Amino acid sequence: MKLLFKLQRLKLLWTLKLSNRTFHGHPRLLSSDVYSQYESIRQGKQEIPKYFNFASDVLDKWSEIEKAGKRPSNPAFWWINGKGEEVKWSFEELGFLSRKVANVLTKECGLKKGDRLILILPRIPEWWLVKVACMRAGIVIIPGTSQLSAKDILYRLQASKATCIITTDKLAPAVDSVVSQCQFLKTKLMVSKGSREGWLNFTELHGDKADLFPDHSCIKTRIQDPMIIFFTSGTTGSPKMTQHSQGSLGFRPLLSERYWLDLTPSGMIWNTADTGWILTSIASFFDPWVFGSCIFIHNLPQTDSAVILNTLCRFPVDALVGAPTLFRMLVQNDLSKYKFMNLKCCMSGGEPLNPEVMEKWKSQTGLDIHEVYGQTEVGIICSVFKGMKIKPGSMGKAAPLYDVQIIDKNANILPPGQQGEIAVRSKPIRPLGFFSEYLDNPKKTAESERGDFYVTGDKATMDEEGYFQFIGRDDDIIISSGYRIGPFEVESALIEHPAVVETAVVSSPDPLRGEVVKAFVVLSPTFLSTDPTSLIRDLQDHVKKTTAPYKYPRKLDLHVLSQNHNHNSPFCV
Repeated sequence: MKLLFKLQRLKLLWTLKLSNRTFHGHPRLLSSDVYSQYESIRQGKQEIPKYFNFASDVLDKWSEIEKAGKRPSNPAFWWINGKGEEVKWSFEELGFLSRKVANVLTKECGLKKGDRLILILPRIPEWWLVKVACMRAGIVIIPGTSQLSAKDILYRLQASKATCIITTDKLAPAVDSVVSQCQFLKTKLMVSKGSREGWLNFTELHGDKADLFPDHSCIKTRIQDPMIIFFTSGTTGSPKMTQHSQGSLGFRPLLSERYWLDLTPSGMIWNTADTGWILTSIASFFDPWVFGSCIFIHNLPQTDSAVILNTLCRFPVDALVGAPTLFRMLVQNDLSKYKFMNLKCCMSGGEPLNPEVMEKWKSQTGLDIHEVYGQTEVGIICSVFKGMKIKPGSMGKAAPLYDVQIIDKNANILPPGQQGEIAVRSKPIRPLGFFSEYLDNPKKTAESERGDFYVTGDKATMDEEGYFQFIGRDDDIIISSGYRIGPFEVESALIEHPAVVETAVVSSPDPLRGEVVKAFVVLSPTFLSTDPTSLIRDLQDHVKKTTAPYKYPRKLDLHVLSQNHNHNSPFCV
């Protein structure tokens, strides 16, 4: 991290000093901006290009516009950690630094186009650099949350056949504990000030003494070439590998209208989602940078409402994106004490937001919360657009590019007001924003469609005006604080504990998180005399160590198996 701060001071990288820049007030959206250059394709006058690479066709174009003085003097990226440290990059700097990293990946690590790289980093600048560098080199990125356990990492390494992993010194021991079982893994890079045997030091390799004038030509990629793989939880079995292409994530926002994210080159967006989730790739990478906007990031090791509110008062953030849990936390404060510097738009996604929270936020800040609904497989499906009438409890209308309907079990479209499953038309033409496939799982890929539709697994209704009202999952997936949790993963972790004979995991309502994991556990008779409080804590700790901590059961209903095994007797609730 220290080297990143040093790099900012290199005069080579700066055409203007950031201290003399103004961040707002740009009079109009430039007709020469990157988004406007694709207007003829949006109007159907030109075909979608055969080749596309987000790094060269979007980010480098913004760098050229910036150097020509035709973009507002606004950073492309602005990071703080709350301890006085910050990083600001222009698009030119982003290009310079990402080329250095691309050289590290291709020359030092020997990676080539199509190779897969697992990226497990918190909200630090290196996460953004590596993503851009991978796109330049044609390397497929597999992001993961920093909460992953050794078992989670092992599964991802084995399933993906990744040849490289980049993480921090905090997770390096977990990787080392399973590396002997990962035959495809060749290179390990650690973002750290220190060193570790068997690991390359990422910070040193791309530091300011190495590759001062990076020469890296962005690889030519087809629009359907794989770019990112997300692991997404399901009702049964292990997480699936959901593959997206250069087109489905990178070109999609160029083809779409300004529906959920109406930013300009002078705008600034702050999304608080974890780096492992698709929302961060959409809201803190692709969509804002298509518009030449600034991506603002706070390291936020813990979600602290006071820190978030104070940050909004100190920095010129235009748009705030967060899970409903974030806004539920924020409205518990006296918001009259805070005067936001520039906040104009608030968006919530990941799960439904309570109408009372929206009303409280509006009454104290004067700002509406616009709901956004989407999935890892297809991105944004519905949203409350800017200027659209807000209906409490509704997640808005279908996003451009998508024909969204409510269907029944036979794929028949249901009339307004009838409950069914949210579905997006996938035939005869598969929309550009769709995932390519569930890798190595053709059965699940086929099951994701019903008739002419991709089915989301979410139940809802649609009214006469086209507004969608979310009802719940059509399966057992648990959505807690925006995290998708498969019951199977939690059950598999619990059953490994010696006290557990049987277990079933379900969703349970929670006022702050929307839903939490609740586990029904049948214990061995030998645990009859165990202190319930101590046992619950032990089971929770076991799950935290076995899988990602956010999946642990916050509620447990314990029963002891009787000696004759004919019935269960209550043990503890």
